[in-house]
Amino acid sequence: MRADLLNSILSDLNGSSADIEASAVISTDGLMMAAMLPANMDEDRVGAMGAAMLSLGDRTGQELERGDLEQILIKGDKGYVLMTYAGNDAVITVLTKANARLGLIFLDVKRAAEAVTKVL
Repeated sequence: MRADLLNSILSDLNGSSADIEASAVISTDGLMMAAMLPANMDEDRVGAMGAAMLSLGDRTGQELERGDLEQILIKGDKGYVLMTYAGNDAVITVLTKANARLGLIFLDVKRAAEAVTKVL
């Protein structure tokens, strides 16, 4: 039941923008809770990388006195990876196209994170 709700949230998120190519809900310890990823992406690897990035981001924010981590944004020549906390125990990871309009995506991801938080 919970997995269905999470998948529904991701489906709505992916449908909100043509710039969003994939999304996932990952527990803070790296377990995949729900995913809408391309077939060639390994869910376990995505989950493990997400947990590692969160850990590093949390520590960096604290060490450099930037406060609590809210999101991580990685820009590559083929697009962006955006990670945003959804409550204390999960994070939404979104993959976008290179020319994505990030302002709208940030808003959509924030709404999805709030929905995920209510489900969990």
